[in-house]
Amino acid sequence: MSAWPQTLTLLGAGKMGQAMLQGWLAAGLDPRRVTIIEPTPSAELIALCQAKGISLGAPVGPSEMLVLAVKPQTFAVAAGPALADGRTLVVSIMAGKTIANIRERLPHADAIVRAMPNTPAAVGRGVAGAVAEKALSATQKSWTENLFKAVGAFHWLDAESQIDAVTAISGSGPAYVFALVEAMARAGVALGLSPETAEGLARATVEGSGELLHREPGTSAATLRQNVTSPGGTTAAALAVLQGADGLDALMARACAAAAKRAGELAG
Repeated sequence: MSAWPQTLTLLGAGKMGQAMLQGWLAAGLDPRRVTIIEPTPSAELIALCQAKGISLGAPVGPSEMLVLAVKPQTFAVAAGPALADGRTLVVSIMAGKTIANIRERLPHADAIVRAMPNTPAAVGRGVAGAVAEKALSATQKSWTENLFKAVGAFHWLDAESQIDAVTAISGSGPAYVFALVEAMARAGVALGLSPETAEGLARATVEGSGELLHREPGTSAATLRQNVTSPGGTTAAALAVLQGADGLDALMARACAAAAKRAGELAG
């Protein structure tokens, strides 16, 4: 079983598309197997294609794998039925577009996978959840997993309806973490620190905490939190506020529910 398809077409090579492409190449995908369709290629993308021997332009015909990474509002114009035939596995990372939407536009595709990655894929630390239209062959399943594991972690979902939850938790999640850093930095300034020191402390704290989570996969987040919290200490005082009736749990639940609701609306 080959780890990669013989031919792969990437439709759309913006920031996320390029980040994933770099991960695939680093994981061993032969660049000569890749065709990129991007109407407005950046200078960086053109240079990468020239350096690696990647075809930039219209494919000769349908490929074994078609990755949809265009903006959802341009999908109808960018993707035509001729891009997929009965041997093509289509993998979409477009927000909002359902499997039914994709099947309508690419009726001849063999199978469709809908996935939601996130932006840390750009540094090889992304996470994606995906669901398949139907049971995939062992080869197709392996190709899909390799596609996303090349840029981070990967999870199969039980139903397409769970994509909205993935969008709310991990797809939008990096923005929540960045907002936390901003909030911690503002709190530091209010306590008398300079803006530069406050942001430096907040950033390094979140970076280090994330690395600790990564290095101790067998230890739950709850246990790691408890390890920092001495009874009656400073951390306990702060957590009493964060975990109050209107605290972090309630706020995060409302925020993620709003994101999931909006994801469903975008799907039409």
